[in-house]
Amino acid sequence: MTPLIQEIRTRPLLWLLALVPVVLVAELVRPEAHTFLFVLSALAIVPLAALLSAATESVGARTGDTIGGLLNATLGNLTELVITLAALRAGQYELVKGAIAGAIITNVLFGGGAALLIGGLKYHVQEYNSNATRLQASMLLVAAVALLVPSVLADVENVAGTASLQKLSLGLSVVLIIIYALGLVFSLNTHRKVFAAADHEKSGEAPWSLGLALTTLAVVTVLVALVSEVFVESVQQAATTLGMSPAFVGFIIVPLVGGAAEFVAAFAAARKNRLDLSLGIAFGSASQIALFVAPVLVLASYLVGPTPMDLQIWSGAVTMIFIATIAVAMVTSTGWSAWFIGALVVAVYVIFAMALYVLPPQS
Repeated sequence: MTPLIQEIRTRPLLWLLALVPVVLVAELVRPEAHTFLFVLSALAIVPLAALLSAATESVGARTGDTIGGLLNATLGNLTELVITLAALRAGQYELVKGAIAGAIITNVLFGGGAALLIGGLKYHVQEYNSNATRLQASMLLVAAVALLVPSVLADVENVAGTASLQKLSLGLSVVLIIIYALGLVFSLNTHRKVFAAADHEKSGEAPWSLGLALTTLAVVTVLVALVSEVFVESVQQAATTLGMSPAFVGFIIVPLVGGAAEFVAAFAAARKNRLDLSLGIAFGSASQIALFVAPVLVLASYLVGPTPMDLQIWSGAVTMIFIATIAVAMVTSTGWSAWFIGALVVAVYVIFAMALYVLPPQS
């Protein structure tokens, strides 16, 4: 435990961990103070994200950037899964779908783009294995097609909410999960050497043991999930008070806060010239949400939801996912990056955020 304690002592940002129990107690004592809980929970997630970043760096140093990125994306997405399962039990399907689409877009455009920008501001040119990013873009394209089909059929054939649409969504969910599993086998087993991290300057040995890092990852993930639940419960009321639309909150605010842990880890890796780990976290998280989390939620709705959930998502959100996928495929095909490339990707995200803030969808 000494390295962990030393980390907390030497990083003032981690002193904000004291806010975690404060948030949980405040939620019990004053659950009606939505704006206060919104601000407090958002601040509490930041040090948890920093701690998760440090643990992920230690794991990645010992397991390799590919597995390290996958592990961080999986634990980071556990937060979204816990939150959306709670919404699923309450029958808030539109909130679930919005969170899914927003998480995909935010991870790809903000997480990936900002990582390229931050790393590029320190290094003139950064290199990475473009095979890995192209694979993630291809998997995201398959997921975007799967999300497009129910939406198009619902709009054209007027089958929204019907049993046929639910059956189609169930079949698509099974296909997506199979594709995700095959992608893991492909990248981690049969063609592992193809997706090995590019050679770059090493940042030194990680100070944490593997056991301590894994334990910290697990504990911090649970705490992030607890604090995020408080955040989500308060964010809608706080957004109304602050003049933000539900669409802007669902697509922008919730994914930004919910993915804070992954973003901190991705940005820290980019600053250390470990762009394979950084992009693996950002793009791997997006493809995992699209190919695994979303279909698992559809399957779970048959068990915990009031009615089965389908994959019909607002057509504008599907369009944004397609654009994000194309942007990733275009800017990550060369195997090298500089700060301006990251700025271009972040600009696309800012355009989406401005559109949702100024012109929110009708429903």
